[in-house]
Order: sequence, then structure tokens, then C-alpha cells
Amino acid sequence: MALWHEILQRQVDLRPDAPAFGDSLGTRWSYRELAAAAADLRQVLSGAGVVPGDRVVVLAENCCAVVAALMASSQCGAVAVPVNARMSAVEVDRILDHARPAAVLVATQIPGDRQAHASRLGGEGITGRFGEMHLAHPYASSGDAPDEVAVLLYTTGTTGAPKGVMLTHANLEFGGKASAELRDMGPEDVIYGVLPMTHVFGLASVMTAALHAGAEVWLEARFSAAKLYEALQRGVTRLAAVPQMHALVMQFAKEQGLERLDSPVLQYVSSGAAPLDPDWKRRAERFYGVALQNGYGMTEATAGVCATKNSEMGNPDISAGPPLPGVEVRIDETVAGGGGGVGEVQLRGGNVMLGYYRNPEATAEVLDPDGWLSSGDLGRLDDKGFLHIEGRSKELIIHGGFNVFPPEVEAALNAHPKVVQSAVVGRRNKSDEEVLAFVEVSPQDRPEVAELIRFVRQQLAGYKCPSQIVLTEALPAAPTGKILKHRLLEQFSTDLQ
Repeated sequence: MALWHEILQRQVDLRPDAPAFGDSLGTRWSYRELAAAAADLRQVLSGAGVVPGDRVVVLAENCCAVVAALMASSQCGAVAVPVNARMSAVEVDRILDHARPAAVLVATQIPGDRQAHASRLGGEGITGRFGEMHLAHPYASSGDAPDEVAVLLYTTGTTGAPKGVMLTHANLEFGGKASAELRDMGPEDVIYGVLPMTHVFGLASVMTAALHAGAEVWLEARFSAAKLYEALQRGVTRLAAVPQMHALVMQFAKEQGLERLDSPVLQYVSSGAAPLDPDWKRRAERFYGVALQNGYGMTEATAGVCATKNSEMGNPDISAGPPLPGVEVRIDETVAGGGGGVGEVQLRGGNVMLGYYRNPEATAEVLDPDGWLSSGDLGRLDDKGFLHIEGRSKELIIHGGFNVFPPEVEAALNAHPKVVQSAVVGRRNKSDEEVLAFVEVSPQDRPEVAELIRFVRQQLAGYKCPSQIVLTEALPAAPTGKILKHRLLEQFSTDLQ
């Protein structure tokens, strides 16, 4: 089993001067230069007192410095905690309070949220072959994380409290290798890296997979259809994205009078984080000129669980594909209770997390002694062993490629003094999920929708904020008082745009 940073070292030993990572700031690093940048950051962290088992928060958006910071944390024996700089101060502090990091690295090169976080956290600026960053020391060194853990990825459970998914060095090696082999990645490939490395899709299936394959990655901090289109024209060979990104780049091309991409080098395109629609799949394949692949994964399983590898365009298969090599999948029909082979998707393999950090109770709820992970998603296996996702028993909303958990949004809304209670659900459109909020208010003290929107935006990242808020004097409820979320879209259909 290789440590996370040892995957990088393999490429340094084999092909040190080959291109490794570039970003929208104009930074371009070979594998040798990436290793040198990571070494400088490792020295900074060690000098700051970081020891094995400490947590190092990397607060940023996609750029080369983030890759160096993640590798440096691994070299120190510390646990990297990548956090999206677009999060609000409230959200960031919630993670810091739970992870208790000995160091926070803020990539401040790109204007925006990063500078605000750096100013608020205190600390000092640092420079090196990694460029310019900001270093803060919010908590004392403790060194108490399990030795095998490489990264904590924070997700929010049904209570709204953050949960740190502990992914091990072995998990990341397994996930990176599986993703690279699935996509037939090699040293000659150019990967477009707009999926955030603060989420498992970008971290494991893009960054770590590229390190394993020795491929080149072009990192982009924020999605732009124009920039993606330009990158596809300039030589991207492998593209992993979410449906919204595909839809927007196709619309951008159409506005330029182009119906097809016509790239001579693009060889692989995949869509993840949402089910495929057959018509949309055919349109995407016509545009890209290659077969569109689909897959299923989750943070607790290092991204990848199942994936397709269809060689021909026009294949009607819209399943998530068979399990990846080394992964077992089974269906527990007792959870759904509806028959027809539909039940909760459960899995085990080298991709399954160690558990939730400092939360054995939550770990025991989803991970049994035999290593089977309960996903909370409903699915079925067809006669070929391909997985079809039928729905989410959890209430997770995936908006723009980011995970949005309703209890977190509801908690933000409920904090407003004029809100009685709220319910948040997702609604599918052609290429994404919308975040919709239904808010119960008193007729004597009724807030304006704009007032609630401003209030929520002060607490949550933009992608978590509802696209629509419906005010009502009564939410549908069972006799127990539990809100009947499955009735919301139908009951308030005339109030929704």
C-alpha cells in the first residue's frame, strides 16, 4: 500500500519533467516542480509544529497550490481537510471546531472569499516554490487522528452536524487507480479539472487518478462554459463533469452557431452525480462525438462504486454500470419494502471509508462489522449486474456538482425570527437539481422572501441557497407533526416557477 504522496513520487521517479498540473492563474508545474512545491510546504508545516495525526485544513478552490498542500500534509503524516473557500464563515468555523486543525492553509492568490477567511483567521503570509499562501494556527497540535487516515472530507448528516469522512491512504490509492484504469488514463492525457478538489469526485477521481496515471491536469477554480469550451478546443482528452456543466457548454456552443464540438483528441466523457436521461445522453454524445459514460459513487466510498464503459455511441444503457473491480454491491430490499428488486444499495471493498471522525455512533449506523456500507440510496441490479439508482432515501440534493443537505439549509432558515419551520427538497430539471424551500410563517409577522434570501446568504455558500422560497401558513404534516415532504411539490405546484 502506497501513502498518498508516494503516488506522486512514482511519477517524479519515472518522468520528472513531464507536465503535471496547471491552473487558471498561469502556474504550470512538472512533476518535479510539484514535488518541490510540496517539499517547501512540508517544511513550513513541520516548522509550525504539525506532527503525524494532526489535521491540516486546506481552504481554497482549485489551483496548483492546493495539490502541493495536500501532498505536503501527507508527507508530514498529517490528515488533509480540504474545504471550499466559497463557504461562509459560519460553515467554515463549524468544520474547524470539529476537526480542530493544528494548521489552516489558505490559498489566497485568486481574489474573493479566500482573503476574507485569511483575515478572519489571523496568522501570517508564507511564500515558497508553492507561491503565496496564508498560514493560521487555530488549535494546538494533538496528533490524535488514526495513522492510516489521509484525508477528512466533511459532509452533513441528517442532524445538520458536520461529519468528517475518514478516507485512508489505501482508499485513495484504490480509488485513484480504479478511476484511472476505468478512463484508460495515461501520461499522454490532458484532464480538465473543474470538479472541486474539496469534494471526493474531484479529489479522488480526477486529481488522484491523474497522479496515478501520470497525466496532465488543467485546473479551473470555477466553472465557466466558455472556459470549458476553450479547453476542449485546446486539447483536453478526458472530461469528467456533472450534467449541468455538460448542458451549459452545449448551450454555449449552440450560441456560437456550433452543434458539435469536433475535437480530434477528446476520447472520454463521463457524467456523474445525477441519473442520465436517455434523450439528453444522445444529445451529449452527438455534441462530443464520443460515448457518454455514467457512474455512481459517494464520499464514503472514495467516489467510485459503479461505472459504465460503453464503447459505442447510442448505447441505450442509462444505468450506473457494473461495480468497479474489487467492489461488491448488494441490494437490501427490506429497506424499500416495495419489492421489484428495489432496495438500499450496500457495498464493500477497498474504497469504503474507515468511518466518521470522532463519531463512532454515526459510523456504526452505516458500516457493519463485515465491512458493508449502507449508502442510503435506493437502487436495483439488472440481469447483467448493472446498478440502477431509483432514488435517494437520504435527502441529499446535488446542485451544480455540489452536495446540498436539506437539514443544513433548514437550520439556516429556521434561525430567522419570523420563520416557524421550514422544509427543503430538491427538484430535478433537465440537467441539475434545484434547491427549493417551503417556509411556514405567521400571518401576523410575515417576512418578505427577499429578506429570507438575504438572511440565508449570510450563512451559507451560494450553491446551498434556495433558488425559490415559498411562504405558507401551514406545511403538510402527519398527525405526529412530521412534515410530509413528499407532498410539497404537488401541493405548492402553482407557487413554483
